[in-house]
Amino acid sequence: MPEPGTTALVILLPAAEPVLAAARRVDPALVRPGLPAHVTALYPFLPDGALGDGDLAAVRSLAADLAPVDVRLTDFVTAPGFAAIPAPDLQGITDAVCARWPDVPPYGGRFGPRPAAHLTVAMGGSGETLEQVGREVRPLLPVTDRAGTLQVVALTERGWESRLAAPLGG
Repeated sequence: MPEPGTTALVILLPAAEPVLAAARRVDPALVRPGLPAHVTALYPFLPDGALGDGDLAAVRSLAADLAPVDVRLTDFVTAPGFAAIPAPDLQGITDAVCARWPDVPPYGGRFGPRPAAHLTVAMGGSGETLEQVGREVRPLLPVTDRAGTLQVVALTERGWESRLAAPLGG
């Protein structure tokens, strides 16, 4: 579980909120509280206390250089203790973010230098529970949305809070 002071760069996908709501109905503990439906571009990012104006300016600049993306979420996949929807339409953005901060390995390097872009639906749970989540989520697919903002979020004692919302394409 992340600790307060942890930050991330995320791409919010409000149209996918019903997917997370379906997983919460199966078991609220499966869905991380406080963050809306999103694809993570880089986690963890820089510590909140070290995040300066120059870092935020770099996020703004990168976002301005990236075009908004139409996203279509179609497939529900599981692995032990994990359920997600691949978001290949956003791979270019996640790759650009990781290339901009090469000294900040995504997910601490656990999944290599180029993890697949995805919307996490559930973390934890038995295989049977994740199958139940799948039965709830698959009828909601496909989900379409337009990714138009790169956000910096920070975990505080009150939950996840936005530090910056940088529009894609300037």
